[in-house]
Amino acid sequence: MPNYHRPSVTVDVVVFGLDDSVGALKVLLIKRGRPGTAFEGCWAIPGGFIEKDEDLEVAARRELREETHAEPSYIEQLATFGRPGRDPRGHVISVAYMALVRCDSLVIQGDDDAKEARWWSVDHLPDLAFDHAEILATALKRLRNKVRWQPVGLDLLPLVFTLSDLQRVYETILGKSLDKRNFRRKVMSYGVLVSAESMRVGSPGRPPSLFRFDREAYEALQEEGVEFEVTA
Repeated sequence: MPNYHRPSVTVDVVVFGLDDSVGALKVLLIKRGRPGTAFEGCWAIPGGFIEKDEDLEVAARRELREETHAEPSYIEQLATFGRPGRDPRGHVISVAYMALVRCDSLVIQGDDDAKEARWWSVDHLPDLAFDHAEILATALKRLRNKVRWQPVGLDLLPLVFTLSDLQRVYETILGKSLDKRNFRRKVMSYGVLVSAESMRVGSPGRPPSLFRFDREAYEALQEEGVEFEVTA
């Protein structure tokens, strides 16, 4: 189609993680390090240009792996950003993704054209390159809305967890306290948490029970049109 302008296409991946040690929601950022590149030395969301005939999600995972060594299990397409002038190099359209991981489950390392990679609290962020502040804000809004009706917060937890662990995830993402009794009553009412038939050792007092997420039971609820709503 020679009569049509062909903008370049990139992918950017907003990776959220939960830091249990400080009870904070964090995002993975890289410091751009390739000499002479746009926004050299600035912090940015991991990402880059797609290769010829490359699937978008494949490109997103590749760029994330090359720049940070992160390989999240959960990733979803977020939105497309194509405002003219968003990239000083020319007309560039970015397809953004959102991913969820546990901060302590990954060995993060800056590589390829990333001089450094590190976790930042979503409440204390540096100035970001391009329009990445807008992309990050969009991802944070999506996460906070989605966690109200889908169990995406479970992707921030280990395979087995306590109900207190789960409530802490929701409170950290939403930035507010939840009533313990109501939260537990609602989350258990769906039948998607199964007892791991064990307790957490080393806890003061009575050891809390451990649970795991039954994905098949949740998918059955989805087919019935039931939403996993556990917050007011």
